[in-house]
Amino acid sequence: MNIERRDFFKIISAGVVTAAGIKPALAETRAKLPPDAVGILYDATLCIGCKSCEVACKRLNKKPPTNSAIEEKAGIKNAWDASTDLDSNTLNKIKLYRKGNLAIKDSEDGYSFIKRACMHCIDPDCVSACPVTALTKDSQNGIVKYNKNACIGCRYCMVACPYNIPKFEYNKAFPEIVKCEMCAHVQAEDGIPGCCEFCPTGASVFGKVEDLMKEAKMRLNLKPGTRHNFPISTIASKFKTPHVVSKYINYVYGEKEGGGTQYIILSAVPFVKLGLPKLSGRSDASVSENIQHTIYKGMIGPVVLFGGLIYAAYKTTKNQNNPE
Repeated sequence: MNIERRDFFKIISAGVVTAAGIKPALAETRAKLPPDAVGILYDATLCIGCKSCEVACKRLNKKPPTNSAIEEKAGIKNAWDASTDLDSNTLNKIKLYRKGNLAIKDSEDGYSFIKRACMHCIDPDCVSACPVTALTKDSQNGIVKYNKNACIGCRYCMVACPYNIPKFEYNKAFPEIVKCEMCAHVQAEDGIPGCCEFCPTGASVFGKVEDLMKEAKMRLNLKPGTRHNFPISTIASKFKTPHVVSKYINYVYGEKEGGGTQYIILSAVPFVKLGLPKLSGRSDASVSENIQHTIYKGMIGPVVLFGGLIYAAYKTTKNQNNPE
């Protein structure tokens, strides 16, 4: 194989020049909110930690209680639900932030509740990471759904999710990925997610994302200490319950995080203290896919790789023809 080093670099240079001038457009996010996007507004200041949402979620999604170590040791099954976090049987979890003696609710020096569930990102990293489209985002309502028949169990979605939401059924012979799908099967019959339907205080309300966002920003402008009537179950509900307004953190979590989410949160305690990650306004999916598309656009990556293989072959041939 007769090729000189300078000829090799000419080949590489030609390939790069061919692809020169390519400038990827790095948008804040690739995706936009679907036309009929629905979501959930969770207001931590209204949550009393009753966990009615957890019970309703398990009942509607046919998930059994998670046994405690004490139950398992005693040979007792399903006496009560002892889950401490999201798991393969728990799609929705109320957790407690606490500091000091728990004297004041919705205070950094007291306590607050926080609800963890799938955020239904506008530009989901889990969907981008899935190599077989087992996870997809509904083009109309935006719900991130899972297709067990397409899943190969690679668990890339678990690694990709910045919120640590998808869970794997390690204890089953034919495991699946488990996550909240906003009770899509209930919505298909004109119902609403169980966590919203059975919340007694209006801490979780269901509705169109644009309406939820308006409600959230309205609440941020309420005067702390005054009383306000908050809707129950759905944002458009005629049934309301009065609560004393807390001093909110002046921010809607989920409006921008990772390109935005359809599950948005209000709180009087800083979100990072509640275990929510601090994210940029772009999804990791938009960044990684832009890099990949840039490399392959104009065949820059393949040209460089092919050139490297040619040069490696040349060196091997040269060494074989000219042994020392």
